[in-house]
Amino acid sequence: MILQNFQTSHIYFAVNSSALTAGNFFAFSTFVMRALALQPSASGIATMQSINITVFNPWFYSAFFGPAVACVALAVVALRNWEQPGAFYLLAGSLLYLIGTIGVTGLGNVPLNDALAILRPTSTEGAQLWRKYLTDWTLWNHFRTAAAFLAAAMFTFSLP
Repeated sequence: MILQNFQTSHIYFAVNSSALTAGNFFAFSTFVMRALALQPSASGIATMQSINITVFNPWFYSAFFGPAVACVALAVVALRNWEQPGAFYLLAGSLLYLIGTIGVTGLGNVPLNDALAILRPTSTEGAQLWRKYLTDWTLWNHFRTAAAFLAAAMFTFSLP
């Protein structure tokens, strides 16, 4: 069994940290972005700009990138032990997290955040971008939520 070659604790870390990431994204998709959309655009923009600055902290980095590091290790273990039970699930979970969470963040959400960061919240341009931002950012976030949740499920399925 693949777990003989790799410590179960690493897989439990991947399960829990992927689920934590999914929960964070789920909160944004289901109520944070909806609450921001109810605010006047200047307030919503200013708040999201603040969120996008304060997210850069060791706690978030650990919760977001920790699973990515684990995923790389788990993918290597899965590929080296492909014939073992659970290998498919480890690889699937790793790819879901790395592509669907980290990749989508870098290619979808971060460019939107960067575009929002340079706007004055009270500008006409800001108000116009804000409505599109809310829709596009939340759509990408739905993908990240699903990917992180499915990654946690795949890691869970890899356990004996």
